[in-house]
Amino acid sequence: MTLHEAIQQALLKAGKSLTVSEIAEILNANSWYSKKDGSDIKGSQVSARVKTHSHLFSRTNNLIGLKSTEGIVAKKSTPKQKQVSVKKIGLDPKLMMKVLINEKNFKSITECEQNVPDAPGLYAVRIKDIKALDIVFLNVLTERNHTIMYIGHASKSLRTQFYEQELRAKGHGTFFRTIGAVLGYVPEPGSLIGKSNQNNYKFSPEHEEEIIQWIEEHLIFNWIATDTDLKDLEAKLIKEHLPLLNLSGNPGVINNVRMLRNKCKNIARGNV
Repeated sequence: MTLHEAIQQALLKAGKSLTVSEIAEILNANSWYSKKDGSDIKGSQVSARVKTHSHLFSRTNNLIGLKSTEGIVAKKSTPKQKQVSVKKIGLDPKLMMKVLINEKNFKSITECEQNVPDAPGLYAVRIKDIKALDIVFLNVLTERNHTIMYIGHASKSLRTQFYEQELRAKGHGTFFRTIGAVLGYVPEPGSLIGKSNQNNYKFSPEHEEEIIQWIEEHLIFNWIATDTDLKDLEAKLIKEHLPLLNLSGNPGVINNVRMLRNKCKNIARGNV
């Protein structure tokens, strides 16, 4: 949500005109909008955005109001949970890895939407019940005695690279492409022809929605916001836990996963 959309929500929820300070206070208390650096939104920032979007807002004396509520859908107000960088609280690498993998720390997709930060970090994906998988993959996880599906890192933004790309198909997420292939979906034939990247196949919008629904129903997630040794920690975690869907650097890579991904690539490249 953009800042001006968050301001609209604050005014809609209040049901009256507010000062810029009151609007800033409301925004700082919920999760509608967060600054990239994590600092509080100031009244001056609200005032500047209102000025640049004068077609949306009215200003009478010191009060800001909505010119119209048409087309504005009220969002649920969720208290903001402060995200603390693991690096800042001084956890050592071994403890970070334990915190990330601890099954008690995994969360639903709703909690991801509300809390995943716009910061670098590590993330992990588990499945709630391995019986939701094909028998081949179910047997692998049974033998490995865990439910870890994937481990990855976001070098810039967990919100963008993990939540939006991997869980919402907004971009080219490796995990999303892989889970789609494992679930039996294939891209549109020839959809990669003429594309510079011959690996980033995509599923049809209809199939993307079905994959997203499956993810919401069957998977849980955890993340750690840190910029310390991301690739090194990711590599160690993959080697230690052998996640089902990781291919690169995974000693326990599953040939069936590789074959299904290659099948999708070949279909998208027009080779099948």
